Amino acid sequence: MRREALSDWPGWPARWEMWTGAKARWIAYALGCELLAVGATAVALGTGFGEPVRPVWFAVLVGLGVAQAEMSRRIERLRRWMSGQTHINVTSVWYLAGVVLLPPAWVALLALVLYAHLWVRVWRQVRTRPAHRFVASTAWAMLSCFAASSVLAVLGLHGTPLQTPRGLFALCLAAVVFELVNIGLVAAGIYLYTSQRSAADLIGTWEDNAFELATLCLGGLAALALVEQPVLVVFVVAPLLLLHRYLLLKQQLQVAAVTDEKTGLLNTAGWHDSAVREHARAQRRGDGFAVLMIDLDHFKKINDTYGHLTGDDVLAAVAVAISGSVRQGDTVGRFGGEEFVVLLPGIGHADVLAIAERVRLAVGELNVVISTGSGTVRVSGLSVSIGVARHPGTGMPLDDVLRSADAALYRAKEAGRNRVAV
Repeated sequence: MRREALSDWPGWPARWEMWTGAKARWIAYALGCELLAVGATAVALGTGFGEPVRPVWFAVLVGLGVAQAEMSRRIERLRRWMSGQTHINVTSVWYLAGVVLLPPAWVALLALVLYAHLWVRVWRQVRTRPAHRFVASTAWAMLSCFAASSVLAVLGLHGTPLQTPRGLFALCLAAVVFELVNIGLVAAGIYLYTSQRSAADLIGTWEDNAFELATLCLGGLAALALVEQPVLVVFVVAPLLLLHRYLLLKQQLQVAAVTDEKTGLLNTAGWHDSAVREHARAQRRGDGFAVLMIDLDHFKKINDTYGHLTGDDVLAAVAVAISGSVRQGDTVGRFGGEEFVVLLPGIGHADVLAIAERVRLAVGELNVVISTGSGTVRVSGLSVSIGVARHPGTGMPLDDVLRSADAALYRAKEAGRNRVAV
């Protein structure tokens, strides 16, 4: 491929969104981790650090990891779409087995191969998994595997029979080192990327970590099976697939609990949880956020004229218009009926008014075409009234902000609707 054609490729590193969207400190941290992972692996390969290479074990673990990923490819894609910053990657089963069975450089290469397969087959199609974050996550997995295997190599625990107390100690030590290094690397990356500080944001919930422990236990069983009776490793795959499916079901239930079924936006509970977290962050940082309370004007007339099903389609279209008019980091929810609410973190007064006006104009331009059993219905001439309230750096409780926005919305409606009031 010619150089100019290669540089035009969307996946070319110079075109990654991290150069404009990520913080400089995160970029420096990610690049440092990536260089360290590559350098440590290259040096270990060149010096023969660790036990002798076992290419058969490497090939078997690659085959098992790829096979398991292919069998759960659709589940993993759905999970990745719904995941937040922390994400339980069940391929750590094969990483732990590799830590016990392979020298440091080769287990790092195992992580690289399995991550590359996941990118090609699953993650590159997921918007929430951009290339720069994938590369950073790959480096963190490689470093975690390398560190755990290196500890075993330095202590002379590689090759210890796993069914002995010494072998069991080696397995537990490998799991602890892998998990601690991985948690530290990932938590630092999340903090530098998002500035989030809560434990749940950085290292996941207790339930998340319990599932991670379960995958490590399966990894230990996989290593024991491969050493003692390789055919038994197939009995690890089935519970691993069931665990993966359960994780998806758990995430789906969590999403359903906070999602409005008619519009796909956050419901009242989901939006309020997000607002509470943002309020706490604003109090710590000493900056502000704003709230838009939005009411679709004369919605009852639409329901009375066209029916409630058409009214639901109009609400969905309005939700899309609002979401498309705000910033990427803003949080849009539906408070029930025809009322919507938007949380805008870290924003000034003038920008709040500009976004509110953009929302009002976007809804006014809607031309909703709906197919019904009796023909096509076209709904246009929509308008919204918007109340704006901005939280100062400190002091004002969240409920007071919501009451202020609601009072401003009432003034907008009293003044004739289809307008923004502060």
